[in-house]
Amino acid sequence: ASFHHKICTLFPATDLLLAWNPICLGLVEGVIGKVQLHTDLPWWLLLIRQKALIGKLPGDHEVYKITKIAVIPLSETEPQDLELELCKKHHFGINKPEKITQSPDDSKFLLKTLTQIKSNVSAPNKKKIKESKEKERLEKRLLEELFKMFMDSDSFYYSLTYDLTNSVQRQSACEKTDLSLWRKVDDRFFWNKHMIEDLIVTDVMDFWIIPIIQGFVQIEELVVNYSESSDDEKSSPETPPQESTCVDDIHPTFLVALISRRSRHRAGMRYKRRGVDKNGNVANYVETEQLIHVHNHTLSFVQTRGSVPVFWSQVGYRYNPRPRLDKSENETVSCFRAHFEEQLKNYKKQVIINLVDQTGREKIIGDAYLKQVLLYNNANLTYVSFDFHEHCRGMKFENVQTLTDAIHDIILDMKWCWVDQAGVICKQEGIFRVNCMDCLDRTNVVQAAIARVVMEQQLKKLGVMPPEQPLPVKCNRIYQIIWANNGDAISRQYAGTAALKGDFTRTGERKLAGVMKDGVNSANRYYLNRFRDAYRQAVIDLMQGIPVTEDLYSIFTKEKEHEALHKENLRSHQELVSQLLQSYMKLLLPDDEKFHGGWALIDCDPSLIDATHKDVDVLLLLSNSAYYVAYYDDEIDKVNQYQRLSLEALEKIEIGPEPTLFGKPKFSCMRLHYKYKDTSGYFHTLRAVVRNPEEDGKVLKSCKSLSHFCSLLSGLQYVVTGK
Repeated sequence: ASFHHKICTLFPATDLLLAWNPICLGLVEGVIGKVQLHTDLPWWLLLIRQKALIGKLPGDHEVYKITKIAVIPLSETEPQDLELELCKKHHFGINKPEKITQSPDDSKFLLKTLTQIKSNVSAPNKKKIKESKEKERLEKRLLEELFKMFMDSDSFYYSLTYDLTNSVQRQSACEKTDLSLWRKVDDRFFWNKHMIEDLIVTDVMDFWIIPIIQGFVQIEELVVNYSESSDDEKSSPETPPQESTCVDDIHPTFLVALISRRSRHRAGMRYKRRGVDKNGNVANYVETEQLIHVHNHTLSFVQTRGSVPVFWSQVGYRYNPRPRLDKSENETVSCFRAHFEEQLKNYKKQVIINLVDQTGREKIIGDAYLKQVLLYNNANLTYVSFDFHEHCRGMKFENVQTLTDAIHDIILDMKWCWVDQAGVICKQEGIFRVNCMDCLDRTNVVQAAIARVVMEQQLKKLGVMPPEQPLPVKCNRIYQIIWANNGDAISRQYAGTAALKGDFTRTGERKLAGVMKDGVNSANRYYLNRFRDAYRQAVIDLMQGIPVTEDLYSIFTKEKEHEALHKENLRSHQELVSQLLQSYMKLLLPDDEKFHGGWALIDCDPSLIDATHKDVDVLLLLSNSAYYVAYYDDEIDKVNQYQRLSLEALEKIEIGPEPTLFGKPKFSCMRLHYKYKDTSGYFHTLRAVVRNPEEDGKVLKSCKSLSHFCSLLSGLQYVVTGK
């Protein structure tokens, strides 16, 4: 087949024999499709350059993740060096392609010629050269975003023999036919449909059409072993070595797979896509299916997530923009109805689990959602509200069980899809549609909790688990990691960073490390949505055949301006901090205390972060006899509360890199332990506002403010207490 920028032309294979000097560029795994990133730019052909085997689903179906892509400009006639794997047939005995390099003399000649051409260019042509350079820079920027989408986010998956777009229940409802895989797919999740339209319309190139999903897939085999010691115990030198035995003979095993498929409708980035559109499609709509396979039995449970289906947005690039409603109640009704009519057609019944805060800035969205549900008044729609932050305040995410206990009967009544070799044993009747504001962090924790209740019931029905026993420790740990990976993948696709509650989903307990990492991720999200989202959104829209409304050239210019502005803002921020410290030094310190230093820091106290879902700014002031922790509210631009603590009450200081479960430490933090009314156990945990990436891993030196505070404090405390 020969791709042109508008059409795909078919040729008989015999034509290749008659072609003059055909060149084999190398091997590819398949065709993704074609895309034009801007009307000023050429069409590009996207190919799967490298894949990774994720695992095998029931029936020995292999599932692959796309790890590298190749991009070919369709206007190019000369062969390019695409760094493809060489084909053994046409590159026999050659390991790497030889690259032709110019001689130094040739380079000098070309450089000289180019200089002469430039000097002879007239003034009008200089404008064209400038436009050409801008076009090149924009093309490079959009291509970078395209490559990142496919290669950095672990987002795109396919199978040549299994329909990843359809759940087990939908597959079992279809008649057995010899139709090609792409002809049976669920159109909502066929991510590359628009890009491969040229092949679809030929109606004879089924072999080349590979349906790709954006989302997440993980497949694991788990062993139900209650006597198995933990990894820590097994590595202990006191533990005697045990003889290896075949687990299948003693302990039952089962396959668990998690498949998340993102809708291609209203796809995009968090601050660019919110709520519902005029067709009833919602942002961040993802169907997640949990599969259990034991012997010849496959059990499937499906849940969905999606943005609150009203017209709303978060405008601006503040840290946490205030949500607002964009259309009236009456204007929303028809689109809300369209969304749920489509959902009920696909899933019969819906149980809405709404996790948004019932107070504060999120309340306006939760109230609008409930009002629309009441106006819709459909017997097949059940509405459950659970204020996640209120119930799980202070890192108590295990309180999600309050919700699963309350809806336990609904979970059991919903059942699940169960098939064996003979056919369908039972079907899932309805689904849970879970949402928070972003349908990311809170949603993932709750979906994992519901899916776990279902899985334990399924395994007990199959006789894999004893009736009164919970999931074994190791099984549970792997299960939590699978769901945490799922949350991180969906979050990266929609918000640009990993899920904020990831460590709870992984370990089942909220740790200080996770809270502190949340602060890093939140700050990352704030930065990322500024300009990168505009490019990423443009690439996503073009992949789906949606016209780009934003002027990308102007965004490109603004990005450059912002970089300069950002540096200027940093300087003015430091001046502002200095002024604040001087002001509050005079305000808070009595006349008989001497001011020794002040710092702008972040309070990492877990209850504060979980309650407000954002970093808490503090000013730390040190005098000769006390230290002050002043809480600064950036919305009202003033300190709203403070604590004065005598240096005599200070018991100990812990300082070092943040404890993380995965990866390198990102911050140094300091914990100040103190007595309150002669009672120990109180502390403040503080960290720097920003970090220097070059100083990762260094303990005290990686935060000058903490180091400076400690050096001053050590001298002062000796004077005060004699310690």
